[in-house]
Amino acid sequence: MRAGKPRVFVTQPVSAHALKRLRTAANVTVFPDTSRIIPKPALIKAVRQADILFCLLHDLIDRDVIDANPDLRLIAAQSITPSNIDVTTATARRIPVTVTAPLTTEATADLTFGLMLAAARLTRAGKFPGGQSAHVMGAYVWGKTVGLIGGGGLIGKAVARRALGFSMRVLYWTPRRKSEHEEREAHLTYVPFEQLLRESDFVSVHSPLNKETRHQIGARELRLMKKTAYIVNTARGPIIDEAALVRALQKKQIAGAGLDVFEREPKVDAALKKMPNVVLTPHLGSAVPEVREAMANMVVDNILALIGGHKLPNCVNPQVFAL
Repeated sequence: MRAGKPRVFVTQPVSAHALKRLRTAANVTVFPDTSRIIPKPALIKAVRQADILFCLLHDLIDRDVIDANPDLRLIAAQSITPSNIDVTTATARRIPVTVTAPLTTEATADLTFGLMLAAARLTRAGKFPGGQSAHVMGAYVWGKTVGLIGGGGLIGKAVARRALGFSMRVLYWTPRRKSEHEEREAHLTYVPFEQLLRESDFVSVHSPLNKETRHQIGARELRLMKKTAYIVNTARGPIIDEAALVRALQKKQIAGAGLDVFEREPKVDAALKKMPNVVLTPHLGSAVPEVREAMANMVVDNILALIGGHKLPNCVNPQVFAL
């Protein structure tokens, strides 16, 4: 690293306490606008002037961004997975990539259950026909069946705990079934994938995004769901084929959807915005102050470890140090 304090670029304002800690060891520049994702040309320009990039979940750190600075020393992401980072290119350039520990479990589970409730009961018709009018009717959540796709992980189990409070039957499917002890402890019932889709009143997506899970839910899977069922996604947008979902909603193949993530973020399909049976939030799974504070400070921990010559605590490509 060059002489003097390293230069760190932060793609959006984060925790003031975390930035204060970071400034004790680095010269820090922050893109000031919290209302939008930094445009790619501005990001590339900033990376050229930085030793370390502090990026957020929504930032696309692709080959163009990484190639902008051959001397970049670290990509430190405020995200529990590097799904928007070209880790292969970073590794080839011997650039370590760090993430955070899974701190978003309870906040994301809160939002998942909130979307489930909202999709079942809210309307955007702009009318108030009376509290007991038959003009606007929702769906019960109490006592219904929720199916968790990829639901054996931390967030799926947290959703299951909330579902128990609503006397719901909790089904789950994952490629690697959990032990009987884990299932019993979490009150999860394992069923095959197609059975989950057929029997669930609410299908909640919790799969990680990878080659196998991209479009895991498409036209065929949506046809298997009940016409009265709702789908909720707080995982990653591309797990659902968004075009197929729009068609299924338009044809009333399913009752509705609650979506926090989208296939082409930050773009949201215009049809989804207009549907009265769809509830949308802009990727807010971790959007509570306590979680964001902890995540930002964990990113700073990673950066300070690099600056201090210590082992990086949350590195996803540690092989770069052996290259």
